[in-house]
Amino acid sequence: MKDIVVERELELNLVLSPERSVPVPARLVYRADDPFAVHVVFHVGSDHPVDWTFARELLVEGVFRPCGGGDVRVWPTKNEGRSVILMALSSPEGDALLEAPSAAVSAWLERSLRVVPPGTEASLLGLDEELAALLAPAGADERPRRAAPRAEELPDGEA
Repeated sequence: MKDIVVERELELNLVLSPERSVPVPARLVYRADDPFAVHVVFHVGSDHPVDWTFARELLVEGVFRPCGGGDVRVWPTKNEGRSVILMALSSPEGDALLEAPSAAVSAWLERSLRVVPPGTEASLLGLDEELAALLAPAGADERPRRAAPRAEELPDGEA
């Protein structure tokens, strides 16, 4: 299951002003091996696409109401009667406001949520198993570790 990838090619609009936008080819990517994140890859006509990664939960919530802060903010709105999702992205290199078709983003999110339902993401990472291994008592062949003595336990002059 960890190798499942949910992708969707679509055209976003880079909003330059209220009257002008430029189409930007993009790909939405969700990978089950990175279950908390979504990736938006912008193909800007170069050999090095621009990849933004942020919480899937942020995009899920942003389909319904304004959310986010800092580098990524997402909110639903209407543009010329169409339902769209706006994504405001900020970085040291600059800011971008992107408009995505709501139906396409919602359908892609639904597919990702069927692959990894909300609340089950941590189970894919094996965090519980890793934590259990870290907290497990030392095996019979391992000697228990002794805590370092506290200062009051040391002979005078050795603190």
